[in-house]
Amino acid sequence: MSKYEIPFMTMAVSAFAQKFALTRQAAFCYLQKYKALAFLIEFYDVEHLQSMDDTIDDMIVICRQNGGTLA
Repeated sequence: MSKYEIPFMTMAVSAFAQKFALTRQAAFCYLQKYKALAFLIEFYDVEHLQSMDDTIDDMIVICRQNGGTLA
């Protein structure tokens, strides 16, 4: 993970937490469990160029595909 990915991941987890009224820790655990964090790492080169709203939408889709129920 590069030094640029860490702030992006932090911002994405915080934005997700805020959207769903979760703590950052709960959001992190949810995103990790349903593989959205792995998705963000794998596709960082594309995701960091999008708006945060688009990134959150992508995370929601990935979580749903992996059994998540938020949204």
